[in-house]
Amino acid sequence: MSVRDFIQRNYRHFNAGALSDCIESIRTFLDNDGRLMITLAGAMSTAQIGKTLAPAIRSQKVHAICCTGANLEEDLFNLIARSDYERIPNWRDFSASDDLDLHERGLNRVTDVAIPEQEAIRYVEKQMLELWKDAEAAGDRRFPHEYIYDLLLHGDLVFDGDPSESWLMAAADANLPIFTPGWEDSTLGNILVARVIDLTLSSQDIVLSGLHAMQALADWYREDDSPTGLLQVGGGISGDFPICVVPMLRQDVGIDVNLWSWFAQISESRPSYGGYSGAPPNEKISWGKLSLETPTFVIESDASIVLPLILEAIMER
Repeated sequence: MSVRDFIQRNYRHFNAGALSDCIESIRTFLDNDGRLMITLAGAMSTAQIGKTLAPAIRSQKVHAICCTGANLEEDLFNLIARSDYERIPNWRDFSASDDLDLHERGLNRVTDVAIPEQEAIRYVEKQMLELWKDAEAAGDRRFPHEYIYDLLLHGDLVFDGDPSESWLMAAADANLPIFTPGWEDSTLGNILVARVIDLTLSSQDIVLSGLHAMQALADWYREDDSPTGLLQVGGGISGDFPICVVPMLRQDVGIDVNLWSWFAQISESRPSYGGYSGAPPNEKISWGKLSLETPTFVIESDASIVLPLILEAIMER
């Protein structure tokens, strides 16, 4: 039984039913030449979402990604140093002293897995610093993902993980548009500022900012008349940033672009807590992001469980 058939048979009600309906709708949307952007918040890369996202990118089911700086770099860290990661199955029982022990051993915990400082972060820093120095010497300015694409496709990286399970490698091969607002809130963003402070580099301007990313997103949104949909994974800036491009173009620039043609959000937040990032779908109508006719879905569940099911189901015939 395929994943899609299993979901259709067993996922009938509540969040399970919403997932089933969402999958059938997104398949129809893509079959009718829709373009799909996926946003990634949280720690989806460290959760190894590349196992299902990379094949979806290679199958041309995903046409752009907006992600946090952490998700951008953590797929690369995973690819470089996977065997040096440490699984922490008893993380719910961890004490502050246990976490201090990880720190002293050079491990950075993300819930139930720890990223090795030297083998992943410092290894990538050394490689990235050379690209930043070259860019500074040449007066070049690029987006964060463009430096990583350069590393993946032309660098001397030694891969420890499986490149076929890296969504970044799949994206680099496809030259997929990636938008990373707030990149400075990432390990590599912190490192860039540190290298300016210690005078290794003279300026942060070698990396284009979120404002440049918004302009690039506006160009991408307008370059194709195909209906464009958004699958928002979690909340935060990676979800809020891209959906705002439509009211920006329509209300601030005065260009009559289409509203988003399809929308779904996987979230554990509730609107009543004020933490439903970017507003629930109906509220998005008042902001000029979605229309009354836009198919919308909200799946209140764990994205690390739900997103792989969606990605697998949209690739099945």
